[in-house]
Amino acid sequence: MTLTYLERPARGEAEGVLVLLHGRGADERDLYPLLDVLDPERRLLGVTPRGPLSLPPGGAHWYALYRLGFPDPATFSETFPRLVEWVDGLGFPAERTVIGGFSQGGVMAYALGLAAGRPRPAALVALSSFIPTVPGYDLDFESPFPPIAIGHGTYDEVIGVEWGRAARDRLTEAGADLLYRETPMGHSIDPAFLGELARWLPL
Repeated sequence: MTLTYLERPARGEAEGVLVLLHGRGADERDLYPLLDVLDPERRLLGVTPRGPLSLPPGGAHWYALYRLGFPDPATFSETFPRLVEWVDGLGFPAERTVIGGFSQGGVMAYALGLAAGRPRPAALVALSSFIPTVPGYDLDFESPFPPIAIGHGTYDEVIGVEWGRAARDRLTEAGADLLYRETPMGHSIDPAFLGELARWLPL
């Protein structure tokens, strides 16, 4: 199964791949400009897929709204396997794959990066998001973890900052190497944190 996506080529032979997953109601164009921000030297192949669901009020989605912390099981069960197959088909091993996302895309990034039985990615980035709980999809909170970065706005009106803090606490207690930043802003991405992430990325 394929997904619609945009691709930003590496400057030379790609050292790995950077996957960025958009939030609810956006599309593959939303986070595309961040590929050059996070990887200004273009060492990595950059890709931004589109969520496969079209739901009200419009735009692309990774799952239907259910309640915070708990993606709708029926739609998640439809899209997550498609995303797994698509990422695995990019042709890079997990240790050369960086997975990041914003909001609903961050939920999917957590699911990809922490799924039980799957290899760990090179790094995991979750912006304004939460660790998902979905029946039938177990996450692995045993070491070793990939490097993980979490960013959240303290005034986030969509996914409250308490969700970012809960993810930080759970992962820190489990032994993850974590970069965590809060910014006094709403449900959006802090440009200053993106600059820090560019220096932090392990690839």
